[in-house]
Amino acid sequence: MSDIVNKVAQSGLVTIDLEDLYPEGERILFDISHLLIEGLLLREKDFREFIAQHDWIAYSAKHVALYCSTDAIIPRWAWMLLTNALAPFAKTIVVGDLESLESHLYMEVLRSINSEEYRDQRVVIKGCSNKPVPAQAYARLTEILRPVVKSILYGEPCSTVPVYKRSS
Repeated sequence: MSDIVNKVAQSGLVTIDLEDLYPEGERILFDISHLLIEGLLLREKDFREFIAQHDWIAYSAKHVALYCSTDAIIPRWAWMLLTNALAPFAKTIVVGDLESLESHLYMEVLRSINSEEYRDQRVVIKGCSNKPVPAQAYARLTEILRPVVKSILYGEPCSTVPVYKRSS
């Protein structure tokens, strides 16, 4: 009987799992719709009063997405005032939904990737994850790696989708 050979281990593929880079920390979606008059209008005086009285310490070391769930047009100064109030407490602040927040967090993490570590490698970017990895993270990682790697594949080492192959 012949020995079982692990062809994946012998393939020379380098696997990157974006889930391993998942930025830890609680995410909070801060919806300002409840601060609008009739769901449409933001009155500066009332808004400033809310900001002055709100307990911002509850957002300490958290990732915060500032958001409005209604179709109201929110003036840019509102996001600026909220950011100013949150800045001493929150770890991260973005204007957008939770997906925007995840994308922002991953973009920050991907800035630390040293693409030279993958020079001339055949890279598999792992596809399945239990944590929310945004599509933007996969796109950005591809953009970072493409100039230096031999190839980029997506999926699992035993079943991949070719994404990029350097021409010889």
